[in-house]
Amino acid sequence: MTTRYDTGMKKRRQVLGDAHVDRAEANKTDFDTAFQSLITESAWGTVWASDKITMRERSMITLALLAATGNFEEIPMHIRATANTGASKDDVLEAFQHVAIYAGVPKANHAIKLAKQTYAEMEQG
Repeated sequence: MTTRYDTGMKKRRQVLGDAHVDRAEANKTDFDTAFQSLITESAWGTVWASDKITMRERSMITLALLAATGNFEEIPMHIRATANTGASKDDVLEAFQHVAIYAGVPKANHAIKLAKQTYAEMEQG
């Protein structure tokens, strides 16, 4: 029987990649173990594991929500994940354009800046 944690860890690795998850797991301490379990089960094992929308769509929604709420620190990680989710650069720009209209141009502008930097890093290898 697969637990929600197992499902979440599998999806987390699929989206973020083994290297990212391995680093996160290596940095886990007694202090944040419960939190890491919570996000693995809820975000990855429930929300991201749902088959109601595609990973591409989920990636676009996630990036838009991160930008709209000003959670910019997470944007580069989720831009890198687009290589695994199928969200294209055009998809990401569309999501950020929605942010500009519905949540504010400064938030979208900063998110686009982070995306451009992250895509450039990805292209450099």
